Amino acid sequence: MKTVRERLKKFFEDFYLVLVLIFLYAPILVMMVLSFNSSKSRSQWGGFTLQWYKQMFESASIMDALYNTLLIAFLSALIATILGTAAAIGISSMKKLPRTICMGLNNIPMLNSDIVTGISLMLMFIAFGISLGFKTILFAHITFNVPYVMLSVMPKLKQTSRNTYEAAMDLGAGPVKAFFKVVFPDILPGVLSGFLMAFTMSLDDFIITHFTKGAGINTLSTLIYSEVRRGIKPSMYALSTVIFVTVLALLLITNFAPAKPQAKSGAGSFGPNAAPDRGKKPAWTGKAAIVLASFLIVGSVAYTSYLHFSSSHSDELYVYNWGEYIDPEVLTMFEEETGIDIVYEEFETNEILYPKISSGAIAYDVICPSDYMIQRMIENDLLSEINFDNIPNLKNIGKQYLEQSRQFDPENKYSVPYCWGTVGILYNKMMVDEPVDSWSILWDPKYKDNILMQDSVRDAFGVTLKYLGYSLNSIDLDELTEAKNLLIEQKPLVQAYVIDQVRDKMIGNEAALGVIYSGEAIYTQKENPNLEYVIPKEGSNIWIDSWVIPKNAEHKENAEKFIDFMCRGDVALKNFEYITYSTPNDAARDLIEDEDLKNSKIAFPDLSQYSGLETFTYLGEDGDSLYNDMWKEVKSN
Repeated sequence: MKTVRERLKKFFEDFYLVLVLIFLYAPILVMMVLSFNSSKSRSQWGGFTLQWYKQMFESASIMDALYNTLLIAFLSALIATILGTAAAIGISSMKKLPRTICMGLNNIPMLNSDIVTGISLMLMFIAFGISLGFKTILFAHITFNVPYVMLSVMPKLKQTSRNTYEAAMDLGAGPVKAFFKVVFPDILPGVLSGFLMAFTMSLDDFIITHFTKGAGINTLSTLIYSEVRRGIKPSMYALSTVIFVTVLALLLITNFAPAKPQAKSGAGSFGPNAAPDRGKKPAWTGKAAIVLASFLIVGSVAYTSYLHFSSSHSDELYVYNWGEYIDPEVLTMFEEETGIDIVYEEFETNEILYPKISSGAIAYDVICPSDYMIQRMIENDLLSEINFDNIPNLKNIGKQYLEQSRQFDPENKYSVPYCWGTVGILYNKMMVDEPVDSWSILWDPKYKDNILMQDSVRDAFGVTLKYLGYSLNSIDLDELTEAKNLLIEQKPLVQAYVIDQVRDKMIGNEAALGVIYSGEAIYTQKENPNLEYVIPKEGSNIWIDSWVIPKNAEHKENAEKFIDFMCRGDVALKNFEYITYSTPNDAARDLIEDEDLKNSKIAFPDLSQYSGLETFTYLGEDGDSLYNDMWKEVKSN
């Protein structure tokens, strides 16, 4: 009989195991349950549904990402398997010391941080002038998959008798025939296991893919990342569930397929020190399962390839825009009218946009930066002059916006205004019981953990500088130090530094106050009538986002067609009604039927009523470096 001590020991062991499993898999189970929840709420069950899975399979962007993911995973796994198997055979034939050194070197990539590998590969591609895209992702995946294949094949080679191989040679078989007739069947389970492991690693990778992908290409992991950054959609729950189940199934096949007893480890080796195999010929009953999994992978790749190529277009346009900053139907209209296929990607800040454009490794055709970033790109010769003969609808853009654009595009040669607006405070009337007219409320301890700040260096410092009575384009060290210290002082009060998420959080009553762009404020008020928007009395940022064409654009004429299309009155109206950001298009504003929206003080404010409004300007390399260094200090405190 077990003693009390033994029972307690067993209890705590089981409890510990259960606790670990809960921590590991409870979040995943919650996500899987939410993928079947008819309600978009993360806290309320609305009933069972499969609509998010239907929405997922109907999404062109998701299906395109699925195709890329499967094809890259298959090709990288296949090539890595060939290279890794060949390398394993070569290393196994070495003497002990060089074999040990080579295996040690093989293990380094697996021990190395993914972010280091990703950045290193990206810098290498840029240094050699290789444009980031499908081929760079494929090369990167092959690179990190090869070591895993080698580790799968090496144990099988150690169990393989060299005597059998030499006997085949003695009977007249050539080296290649002897290898495929004698050695390869014995190591095949290891080769297939390596292939499945490589496929799984590639399927699941995000970090390395993120740094090596280019314009117009997403895998499932990068797509999920970009979507979640803008707010969690239920279709992402469904997609994540499918990925998890797929990877889990492959891992189960790889690791738990039954095996018959093998010869003792080390009994034989395909190398110079090989010993005769005194055991039975290896037999692996899980081989069929692995072969089946491999066929399923090939079938999936073939099917998604068929779907991809059956709907592909030869004429393309690569568009890089802010998140949730265009009506998807507008893109569809353009494709239908012109026959040009749009490859559309989104960024979150100007600071994320700039490195991609300046590197020259990614060729976007048309992008939408903000005022100061356009100035920076002009000064660094990164933009192409627009042929305005191809933009007849420019006449619809209000002259005041073209004049304002001269602050960053002095001759109006490089940009066409797309949207404009202000930055202010969005507050919840049910959670804030005092007048809001100053930036100072963002430093009120009463609202601790209920304040949302923009996760953008210029916006965060701009708000603080205006609160202190300084210019938001200040490069005075004392003024910036004062602003930095004030941001550090504010940090314990801040619930989160966010970008697009401020909209969803404010709508969901998750915060009382948030710094927000005016266009987002219009949308939030529609969803939550308790929200109000104000431009503080100290002044704020008045901004313009404009379409520009990078110098390395490969489809410049298509880009100009797109810009002209976006300047069309009916298109601009449709787009404005969707994104709710103020349009500089006078023709579109004349077409607005909703008088309240047409005369909205948020969408179209009378700027003469406000003082202290400024537009961001480019501060130079030294100014940018100063801001970035101070922002790092803020975030690290």
